Amino acid sequence: MEILSLPSKPTPRTLTVASSNHITPNMIRVTLKADFIANFRAGIEGAHCKLFLPEPGQSNEAFKSQLENGPRPSVRTYTIRHVRPDWREIDIDFVDHGDSGPASAWARRATVGSICGFAGPGPVKLSKFYADYYVIAVDMSAIPVAAATLEAMPRDAEGTAVFEITSEEDKQSIDAPEGIEQHWVIHENPHVHSTQAVTKIRSLLPFAGQVQTCIAGESSVVRALREEIVNTRGISKSDAYISGYWKIGLVEDEHQELKRQQSAP
Repeated sequence: MEILSLPSKPTPRTLTVASSNHITPNMIRVTLKADFIANFRAGIEGAHCKLFLPEPGQSNEAFKSQLENGPRPSVRTYTIRHVRPDWREIDIDFVDHGDSGPASAWARRATVGSICGFAGPGPVKLSKFYADYYVIAVDMSAIPVAAATLEAMPRDAEGTAVFEITSEEDKQSIDAPEGIEQHWVIHENPHVHSTQAVTKIRSLLPFAGQVQTCIAGESSVVRALREEIVNTRGISKSDAYISGYWKIGLVEDEHQELKRQQSAP
């Protein structure tokens, strides 16, 4: 009997660091470049991608060999904040957690010429805008997707955006429509469950007309917001992008496995 082998996944492409700097005290922006970015279409800001991360002290040559031959390096999911196809560059924003996680640690030590692996990009979360009212609620891990969404909206869009940040200095300038009311709330310890975003969204008047949402961040907050938006206020799931990006006490691999278990039939 003929045994059919499954096709192997393609080797992740590599990106090279062009620059890295703190744009706020707790957010690092890494600009990455590669020739293949010239083929990215404009407007993919907000799409997710996978980054494959070298170990501390690992040479570029050793990391490229590991990408091709295994074992698989640490992988984390991130959002493309900006894309400049003509310059062959993308920006990825990392929350600075210190050296406690592989992605934050890599971003903190990244210098010009450092490399990482790349797979993607995936689809843009909100690619069509048709609502009468928009609800945005994110913590720092999801500011990139929220900012990209707000900047892509029609200039006459109306709604509410709640950003949960670690300090007042972490507030960012976002080119949002004037009709989006922005609220920046401080939650100093992201490892303690927060309530500010949920309280703010619950305080909003009943929605009129069609509503679209972009809600993402820590899973317990996202779960409470999903209950408010979908179950209590009756917003259609097809109009609501609501996603838990991380969970207090779990690393990404553990969180992704938990999400798979919860979504299994």
